Formats: sequence, C-alpha cells, structure tokens
Amino acid sequence: MLTSHDIRQRFLDFFAKRGHAILPSASLVPENDPSVLFNTAGMQPLVPYLMGQKHPLGTRLASAQKCVRTGDIEEVGNHKNLTFFEMLGNWSLGDYFKEDAIKWSYEFLTSKEEGLGFDPARLYITVFEGDEDAPRDLEAVEIWKKYIPENRIYFLPKKNNWWSPGDNGPCGPDTEMFYDVTPNGLGDLTHDEYVAADDDGRVVEIWNDVFMEYEKRDGAVVGKLAQKNVDTGSGLERMTMVVQGKSNVYETDLFSSIMEVIGKISDERYDERSARIIADHIKSSAMLIADGVRPSNKDQGYILRRLIRRALVKIRPLVGSFAHPLVQRVVGISNNNVTTEFDYAGSQSVFAEILSEIIQVYKDTEYLKGKEALIFQVIFDEETKFRKGLDNGFKEIEKGNIDPFDLFTTYGFPIELTEEIALTKNITIDRKKFDEQMAEHQAKSRAGAEQKFKGGLANTNDTTVKLHTAHHLLLAALQEVLGKEVKQKGSNITEERLRIDFNFDRKVLPEELAKIEALVNGWIAEGLSVTRREMPKAEAEALGAEMEFGAKYPDIVSVYEISPSTSSGQTHSVSLEFCGGPHVANTSEIGHFKIQKEEASSAGIRRIKATIE
Repeated sequence: MLTSHDIRQRFLDFFAKRGHAILPSASLVPENDPSVLFNTAGMQPLVPYLMGQKHPLGTRLASAQKCVRTGDIEEVGNHKNLTFFEMLGNWSLGDYFKEDAIKWSYEFLTSKEEGLGFDPARLYITVFEGDEDAPRDLEAVEIWKKYIPENRIYFLPKKNNWWSPGDNGPCGPDTEMFYDVTPNGLGDLTHDEYVAADDDGRVVEIWNDVFMEYEKRDGAVVGKLAQKNVDTGSGLERMTMVVQGKSNVYETDLFSSIMEVIGKISDERYDERSARIIADHIKSSAMLIADGVRPSNKDQGYILRRLIRRALVKIRPLVGSFAHPLVQRVVGISNNNVTTEFDYAGSQSVFAEILSEIIQVYKDTEYLKGKEALIFQVIFDEETKFRKGLDNGFKEIEKGNIDPFDLFTTYGFPIELTEEIALTKNITIDRKKFDEQMAEHQAKSRAGAEQKFKGGLANTNDTTVKLHTAHHLLLAALQEVLGKEVKQKGSNITEERLRIDFNFDRKVLPEELAKIEALVNGWIAEGLSVTRREMPKAEAEALGAEMEFGAKYPDIVSVYEISPSTSSGQTHSVSLEFCGGPHVANTSEIGHFKIQKEEASSAGIRRIKATIE
C-alpha cells in the first residue's frame, strides 16, 4: 500500500518528468499579501505569475503546498475536514491548457507504474455548465470522452465548478474528478444519482483542474487574462484516504499513529470527534509555529491561540489536566485518576507525546525540522497562560458571574466549559445570544483588519508598488546607518504605508532616523535604476543579495538591484535583494519618503512604519 510520503513523491516525480520545476512549499503566512491570513490553496503564492508576471523557474511548476483553512472549523472531526492540509498542485503559466491538464490528471490517477493506480471505472467527472460569465465547457467534455464514458461526465453550476481565490484575482471554470469509495461500486449514475452520491460521501473529490483564463475584481468577472493558465489541486490527506481504502482521513498514516497516542494518554476514555479535533488542531499549531506564527489576540496569532485553546478544552476531560474542583465535578474524574504526568504544574506539555508523534509523521519533510524545541515551548507557554486565565475565570464564576461573553473575551474561557459549569449550578446559558455577541465582535475585528490592511501588495497598484521599492531602499539605509548585521525579519506593505521589522537591540535614535530618511530621499532624487535578474540561488547568495530570514527560495531566484545607471560610471549597488516584485523602473518615480514611527515589535526586533508623499 502506498504511504502518504509515496503519494506526495510520486506526484512531484510525475510532473517533474513532464517538464515541471518543483517548488518548495511556501510559508503558511502569505508573503506581501495582507488580503488573507494564511495560504489556503497551492496557487495563492503564485497569484502574480498567474496574472502574467514571469516566474524565474519557467512556465511549468508543481509543488506540495502547506495550507490552513479555518472557515469550516466547526466541521473538523468529520471524515474529511481539516484545518491543516497539503495541496498537491501543478501549474501552467500560459503554457499547456485543457488537453494536457486533463490527460496528465487522468494518467497520474490511473497509472500503476507512475501514479496511483485508480480504477477508471470508478471515476466520475464534473464540468462547468456555463452562465453569463463563461460558456458551457464543451471542450473539456470532448477531451474527457477520450478517457471516461460520456454518461459519467456531469455539468454542474458555478458554485460547484468555478474557482477563484476570493473577490479579486485570476479565476475560471474547472473540471473535478470524483472517486467511488463504496465496497461494490456504484456503476453508471444519472445526474441526480451522482449528486446524491456526492452529498452522502459515496464518491469523494480527489482532483480539480482549474482553467484560469478570467479575472475577478470586487467580486465580478471583468474579462479574460492576458494568458491562459492551468491550476490543479489535490488534497494529500483526502487522496491518501482513498488510496489507503480508509473511511476517514484520521485512519490514514497521516493521523493513525497520532490518534493512537491520544488513546494511550487518555486510557482510551475519549469520544472519537474530540480526539480528531485534538489531533488536527495540534498538528496545525505545530505547522504555524514552525512558520513563525505566535499566539496573540489578533490576525494569525489569534487563530493559533484559538486552535491551541480549543484543543486544550477537548483534551481536558480526557486526561483530567485541569485540577479545579468545578471541572472535576463536571468531568467526573476524581483526584486519584488525574493523569499527573501531564499536569500543568509540571514542566511537560499536555500535548508532549502528541507533538512528538506529529514530528515523527513529518520526518521526511522540511516542515518542522529544526523547530521542534520551539514548537514544544510555544505550546507549553500558551497552556500556562490559558490555565491562568481559567483560574481567574473560575474566580469570577464563584463570585456569581456566568456571563459567557465576558468570560470568553476577558479570560479566554471557552463557551463549552461555561455551559458545562452552568449545568452544575442549574443555570441555562443563552447560546444564541452568545453567538450573536461573538458574531458582532468578530465583525468588528474583521472590519479593523480590513482597514488596517486596506489595499496591499497583491493589488499591485501604483502607490503600493512605489512603497515596495522604497522598502528596499529603507533596508539598505538601515544597514548603512545601523550596521550590516541588520536584517529584515518581516514586512507588510499597503497603499497607506510600508512596515518593516528588523533585528536591532535598542531604540533607533532620532538623529539616526533622520540620517536613514535622508539617505532614502537622496537615492530617490538620484533616479537610480531598478532592474530584475534571474539567477541560481547560490549565485545570488554569493553576490550578497539580501533575503528575508526564515523564507524558503527555489533554486532559480528573482533578484532586484537598485543602482546608478551604467552611464554614470558608478558600479556600486545601493540594494540587491531576493524579491518577486513588482517595483518601479526608476527611484525617481517614488516621491518623498517619510518615516512615521519607530517602535519595538518584540524582543530584539524593531519596527518602522513609513509613507511617501
């Protein structure tokens, strides 16, 4: 039986053989794209190239991309929904289109030698039925008829067979492949019979080919892209479930050993759904921490904190790790049965064995390597903070305060725990009111985030592009004034301002800021050329090109150089950085640069915000 590692590697090998450059997985945190908190699909890091920018590795690409989605977090624990997953994908950037995309999808799915060896008689295909934005995809049907009988090809509407990353960006109709997972096989199905089989899980989606030839702006399809692209996707976890003949993803080798550990530490006294949520959430937390996310009350950090704390709530009744008397009465575990090995008063995380197994599962990838100790520490620190919040929340409850919204927002007290404790006091919690309050609270948070990140580099408008180039000049000025040891640790660029995080162990003095600002404006006034070159990563490193700490780069990279024109006789580069662009062609286009604020971001990290006038 193929393992998940086998499936991932076969996929990459299959497309490498067909001329695709293999990309390393990008970070879960999008680079220069504040429109989303996480990469939720393999194509997201490639949006600029799908929109027409040239990729340094060519027009055929493939990867196994780490993804996090939390929009359907309440569904986690069923047979297929997860927060962290890997998306296998291959892309054509204006190269091949429907014919080869469909052919290779079919070949990989059915080939016993190079692919997964699926039975073609169990495959069902859906295609776009057409609407006012795009015609019925008869071309895809004609191609599929070479491989699949026409009575197993079904037209479905846009909600089923159209894909876009959001309200803006590349989009288009898709064709999806489903596999019959029933013991005896379903055979030929009418349209309505197929839809029913999909609804009840007798057929499972295993592949999706998106034909990206349209552009979306503010939620509306506005026309065609300059080039036709192919964006395919196949979830590794779901594919592994089908290949290994399992009824849910938690029985595959990506989860089974983790589930066994949860059974062991809880003496098998758990409900299946809670154990699945714990396995999923702690895996996602480990991946996020490895990619630089830390628990906080905003943005990515808020999601990480929610995942860890939700897992803690689910594991509490399993191992008795909260010792407060109220909880003991609710859970029904006496002091003698509390698993003290995982008590919060100790030095070990309640998730220690689970984390160890997660690290083992991904030992053949680079996802967690070198970050193991950090992951343990961050999760344990969050457990400790959560316990303190719970202790304060318990004090409020003992005073008679059982307002679930106040307990949650002030002390991080989970609604599930409040409801359980309320039952012991014969108090009914108005869950509907709580949900309404939370919805309003989240809407305000989202509105704040949208205002905070209005615009964004992904939009590539004039102001944002100018600020992006100014960002390169700012880093060069920081190194000239403060020292070459200064390195970029993070950035965010919107229409309103640029932000750079950099390592420095003290406050930047006002006179230093004035020098930095003057340097940047001097380079702007000089009218320096901004040029882009593609080169092997090793060559770029040898030239001393700046790179962001912790970022992963392909073997062939894009490097932007800001330097005087050759006619000036000067050869010294002001800035040389790994970067995917876009930038202005000459610094004279930027305008007047102004530093707005310098402040601490975290221990040893300073932050500067600046704008242009």
